[in-house]
Amino acid sequence: MLSRPAPRLPALKGRTRIRIDSSRCGGRGGVDPRACAACLRICEPAVFTLHQSFGAREPDPLDPQAWSITALWPCLCTRCLKCVSACPEKAIHVRF
Repeated sequence: MLSRPAPRLPALKGRTRIRIDSSRCGGRGGVDPRACAACLRICEPAVFTLHQSFGAREPDPLDPQAWSITALWPCLCTRCLKCVSACPEKAIHVRF
């Protein structure tokens, strides 16, 4: 069985910084990230992860404030900005 070589990503200069505004996505008053997850679905290199918020003290694990989306692997970002376009809350900000 022949295996294909991994696709080559373009060489990117500089560091990519991705910030998610928790006041709009999860956290206080934001949309429930489990119900949306648009960025998770659109991001081909899977930069984002959905997880329970750090230090969450809510007794109910189903509470939307107890969940967050984080750009855990920004080094994989191809800078296509599809996540920014897909986010209905405009909570994702990418800087490079």
